[in-house]
Amino acid sequence: MTAAPKPQPGIMDIELYVGGTSKVDGVDDILKLSSNENPHGAPESARAAAAHAAQAMHLYPSTDHAGLRAAIAEVHGLDPDRVICGVGSDEIIHMLCQAYAGPGDEVLHTEYAFLMYAISARGAGATPVQVAETARTVDVDKLLAGVTNATRLVFIANPANPTGTFMGGQDVVRLADGLPDGCLLVLDGAYAEYVPDFDGGLGLATTRDNVFVTRTFSKMYGLGGLRIGWGYGPQAIIDVLNRIRGPFNLSNVALAAAEAAMRDRDFAAHCLADNTEQRARLRAGLADLGLPSDASEANFVLARFADEDEARDADTFLKSQGVIVRHPANYGLPHCLRMTVGDGAGTTRLLDALTAWRARGT
Repeated sequence: MTAAPKPQPGIMDIELYVGGTSKVDGVDDILKLSSNENPHGAPESARAAAAHAAQAMHLYPSTDHAGLRAAIAEVHGLDPDRVICGVGSDEIIHMLCQAYAGPGDEVLHTEYAFLMYAISARGAGATPVQVAETARTVDVDKLLAGVTNATRLVFIANPANPTGTFMGGQDVVRLADGLPDGCLLVLDGAYAEYVPDFDGGLGLATTRDNVFVTRTFSKMYGLGGLRIGWGYGPQAIIDVLNRIRGPFNLSNVALAAAEAAMRDRDFAAHCLADNTEQRARLRAGLADLGLPSDASEANFVLARFADEDEARDADTFLKSQGVIVRHPANYGLPHCLRMTVGDGAGTTRLLDALTAWRARGT
C-alpha cells in the first residue's frame, strides 16, 4: 500500500483556532459578546454597496483592489501603492510568515498574543517564540532580550488582544530601533481605530524599512462576515507579498462594502464615541462587582476573577442567561473572561446578569 504524504514540518503542531461561541442550546435570546463584533453592525452605506455589487457576482473581481486601496490611502493619508488587501488581516499575517520565515527561523510574539501569529509561523515551518509580558502588557525590554540571530518577524497587537492593553508610541519606536537588520516588526492594528488620535504605527511604516502594519474591517467597520483586511509598509515588502497573494482573493461584494465603509467617517466616529462610553460603563460596573480589569483601549474588556473555577462558574451562568462572552483559557488566562463592549442595552444586560450571578453566590 502506498504511504500517505506527510505534511510540512510544523503543521501538525498547530492547535486549531477556535472562535467565539455564538449559540447556547435551549436559549433563543442570545447576546453574543465573544468575538469583539461591532454591536451596530455594518454601516448602511456598506450594505447598499454590497447589494449593488452582488448584481455582478458572476464577474471576477479586480486583481489590484485599486478602488479600496485608494479609499484607504485617502482616509489615512497613505501611498496607495504601499497598501495591500487580504482576506482579513489573518491572510496578510499568513503571507508575511510565508514570505519571511521558514525552517530554522523564529517568529516572536508576546505571552498573551493573538493565536494566529503562532499558527502562521508554524504553517511556514518557522518556530514561534513566546516572550513574557509585564502585568498583561507588552514589555519592550523583554521582547528585545528575546530576539536572536534567527528572529525574522516580531508580531505586536496594539491595542492587544485579548487583554486590551496599549503600548505607547515611544515604546514602539524603541522596539523598532532595537531590532537587528533583517528583522521585521509587524504592528497588528485590528483595534487601532478604538484609540483616539492614534495611527496604529502607519507613520512608522511610512518612514522605516523594518515596520509593517496590518488592519482589519472586521471590528470598527462591522464587516467580519466578509473577511477583509489590509496592510501597509515598505514598497519592497508589498511587492513581495503581491507575488504570493491570490489574484482574486477578495470578492466584488467585499471590495465594494469595504470601500464604502472606509469612506463612511460618520459611522466610524459614532462607533468610536459609543464604544468609549460603554467601555467606561462596563469597567465601572465590573469594579462595583469586585471584578478588576486593565484599562482597555479596544472594544472589549478583560475581567479578572478570583480563579479559574470562579471564571467558569460566571461563564456558565451568563450562558444560561443568553449572554455569551469569551473564556480565554487557551490564551493562558483561565481566570479571566473577555467581554465585547456592546451597545447601551447590551452593557446593561451583561452587567445585570453579572449582578445576578454575584448575588447568587452570596
